[in-house]
Amino acid sequence: MSRIDWKELYSTVGAGLKPSPIRELMKYTRQPGMISFAGGNPDPAIFPVAEFGRASTILTERGREVLQYGATDGFAPLKEYIAQWMAPRMGRVTAPEEMLISTGSQQVMDLLCSALVDAGDYVIVEEPTYPGSIHTMRNHSVSFLTCPCDEEGMVVDAIPGLIERARKEGKKVKFIYTIVNFHNPAGVTLSVERRRKLLEIASKEGILIFEDDPYGHLRYDGDHLPTIFSMDNEGLVLFACSFSKILAPGTRVAWSVGDRELIRSLVMVKQGVDLCTSVVAQGLVYEYCRQGNLEGFLPKIVAHYGRKRDAMAAAFEKHLPADVRFVKPEGGFFFWLTLPGVDTKELFFKAIERNVAFVTGTSFFPSGKGGEENLRSCFTFASTEEIDEGARRLAQAIADLKG
Repeated sequence: MSRIDWKELYSTVGAGLKPSPIRELMKYTRQPGMISFAGGNPDPAIFPVAEFGRASTILTERGREVLQYGATDGFAPLKEYIAQWMAPRMGRVTAPEEMLISTGSQQVMDLLCSALVDAGDYVIVEEPTYPGSIHTMRNHSVSFLTCPCDEEGMVVDAIPGLIERARKEGKKVKFIYTIVNFHNPAGVTLSVERRRKLLEIASKEGILIFEDDPYGHLRYDGDHLPTIFSMDNEGLVLFACSFSKILAPGTRVAWSVGDRELIRSLVMVKQGVDLCTSVVAQGLVYEYCRQGNLEGFLPKIVAHYGRKRDAMAAAFEKHLPADVRFVKPEGGFFFWLTLPGVDTKELFFKAIERNVAFVTGTSFFPSGKGGEENLRSCFTFASTEEIDEGARRLAQAIADLKG
């Protein structure tokens, strides 16, 4: 046993640390025979293993470069590739000084909070929202102003009132955080009208928008919507995306694009965090892309995950009680279910007994209020056969709980 009294040493943040609710649930998903709709994991069966193997030639061809320390802002060839590839979505080819390669997109949130947030500052977030971002912001002593979501995404008409509330309290709103496409967990997409309205509000108030878009390439129905970044000509938007969902999460390679001054600040913060994102990982991703693999891979995973999305919608309609409500997402990874009169925390343990797992809705509410009758279900990891069986087991668990 340590002789150090850690409680006496912890900072305010350290003393208040809580584990990720989703990570805590993962221990249950490792039970034999468990069908997991819990973690937002890509399907490893479709990982481009052979193509990544061929991309490893960069180690023999440019090994002295990629095995060395790299520039904090990222591997230049990869940045150039991303700038050209993303130009249709960004509205233009972004400059190298406008881009930062990060170790996962969650690091962008961490860097941004370090650069902008003082303890107690407000950030406006959707509710529900991604728990990983909540966790990161809490590590920076952020205070939350929460904005509800509906079938068109963030209810942006509520934002001016939230800003006014902060102003009356003598506090600052440092940025607005939104997951624009195929929201985690709600599965909804922010409409074009609301994207424009959000940008208008940000322009009027001089507030940054953090446009988080890890799922935007994974659209199964309809047309891609313009990014908020592409609508902006005032440097009001920080856009973030990742290779985790469209390639492989093990690369831990993501990127953000924004105003040059802001990116420079994030680079300086990152210098004190990890010096640079793994140059080996960046080099492998670059070579994989340079060889033309990404453009061929994306249609495959869109088709693959689209079939699974359809399978989960059909399974829920087939097995679950008629009063269970959900919106079939146009893309992404998740269904968000509302189960009237059902406490999903209690349901979770009944479901575990039936060997099926999900994430309880309360995990996604930074205010600590709401989500008691909701759950998030991921369709990308399980097979289509497991999806149907898992939905059947979930229906049994609901019946068990209701007695």
